[in-house]
Amino acid sequence: MDVWLTYAPYIWFDLKEPFYPERVGVTVITEPGDSPSFRRSFPFTQKGLQQIIEYAIWWDYEIGHLYELEHVWVYVGSNGEVLDCEASFHGRVLKGLRKDRSNLLDATHVQLYSQPGKHAFSPLPELFELLPDAEAAASALAGNDGLLINELFQDKLSTNEEINGWVRRYLQTYAFSPAFAYKQHPLSPQLFTSWEQLKEEIPLRIAARVKQLAELYGAR
Repeated sequence: MDVWLTYAPYIWFDLKEPFYPERVGVTVITEPGDSPSFRRSFPFTQKGLQQIIEYAIWWDYEIGHLYELEHVWVYVGSNGEVLDCEASFHGRVLKGLRKDRSNLLDATHVQLYSQPGKHAFSPLPELFELLPDAEAAASALAGNDGLLINELFQDKLSTNEEINGWVRRYLQTYAFSPAFAYKQHPLSPQLFTSWEQLKEEIPLRIAARVKQLAELYGAR
């Protein structure tokens, strides 16, 4: 597990951010193949590449819906050097390591910023302010997506208008206007586990959140 922590990203969050990571599922990839938790593959064509450390970062909530799963991939060379980094951004992948490597801190930790409330990652926080709905997503649109059904869990999850309504009602209590100023929130070692373990936990975590919402807002 030490290698997981050695290369774990340093993540900066908006000063008004209401939700922080609750679990991190890690996979160490050492040969060409598919990601176990994201729709992409790794050809291993980069010279000197020894391993790719995939961090699947989990939140029980983001401001728009129940649960969030974002990703960071750190490319490590045979000498232990960080060769590259990539990060998820609304279902796509961005470069996570700046060209001048100025956001590589303490030699092995890539500094990334999390979009306020939505948690997409970028090495440049200014990018978030260019998104047309950056303000509305955290305020007027809070909770609009209800309980999201990711394709990874569609055989284990279901939702309906009642549940979606509970989620909207709950998340509207967390609506905020982003500061677009950031502070680091360290990923505690206790958050880390294997991706396979996290994958087993996720349906249970979601069921627990739905139960809590039912107790708050369900028929009495």
